[in-house]
Amino acid sequence: MSSRTVTSLTNPTVKAVRALHLRKARDETGLFVAEGLKAVIEGIETGHAPAILLYGAEAAGHPLLQKAVQATLAANGEVIEVTEGILAKVSRRDNPQAVVGVFEQVFRPLEVIEPHAARCWVALHRVRDPGNLGTIVRTADAAGCGGVILVGECCDPYSVEAVRATMGSIFAVPLTRATEAEFAAWRNRWPGSVVGTLLSADCDYRQADYGKPTLILMGNEQQGLPPDMAALCDVNVKIPMRGRADSLNLSVAAGIMIYAVTA
Repeated sequence: MSSRTVTSLTNPTVKAVRALHLRKARDETGLFVAEGLKAVIEGIETGHAPAILLYGAEAAGHPLLQKAVQATLAANGEVIEVTEGILAKVSRRDNPQAVVGVFEQVFRPLEVIEPHAARCWVALHRVRDPGNLGTIVRTADAAGCGGVILVGECCDPYSVEAVRATMGSIFAVPLTRATEAEFAAWRNRWPGSVVGTLLSADCDYRQADYGKPTLILMGNEQQGLPPDMAALCDVNVKIPMRGRADSLNLSVAAGIMIYAVTA
C-alpha cells in the first residue's frame, strides 16, 4: 500500500481537507469531503476517484481500503495514513469514520438533461436545510429519479452535512444548479408535466394526472413555493394534513411525491 503517514494537524494537506467544511473553500477548490469507506467506495464505483484519501490505522486491514487506495493512486491522488485525532478534526466528530475521501464536485448543466431518461425528476427552490437536501438526494437515488435541480440560492449539496445525509447517493444522482430565470426558460421545453406542491392547492396529490416524464417542483422549508414558481407548474397538488400539524418536513413531503409519481 503506497501511502505516507501524517500525525500533525498543521500538515498542509490536512489543513486543506479541514477547510472544506467551509463553503468558501469548497467553492474555491471545487472539492468536497465524503466520510466513511462505504461512501468512498460508492464514489469509486460510480466513476469518481478520490483526489485525497485519508485513513486511520484501524481501517488499514480492510480489503475495500486497498481498492480505494489503488483507485486514488491511479487517478494521481494522494493517500495518507493519519491519526484518529486528525480524523476527528477533519470530520468534526468525536467518533470519526476511519476513512475520509476528498472528491471533485460535479454539476450538470440544464442543457444536457435528457428528460425522457427517467420517469421522475426533482427540482428544489431555495432549499435551506442541508439535511433535507441530502435526504431528498438519497430518496431520489432510491426511486431511480433522473436528477435533482437546485433553483435559486440553495444550501450547498456538497456540504459535509448534506453529503452525510445522502449516505453515498451524492455520487449516484446528477445535480444541476440554475437561477430562477434559467429554470423558467428551460421549463418551457419540458416534454411531460411539472407538478408543484402547495398547501393551498385544491388537487389531492393522489388524484393528479402525472404526465411522463414528471418534474416535481418543491419550495423551501419556510415559505414553500412562491407564486412565480407555482405558476410554472402544470398542476399544483397538496398532501392532506389530518392531524394538528399543518405541514410536513420537506424531505418527507418530497419522498411522498417521488413515490406517488414513480409508483
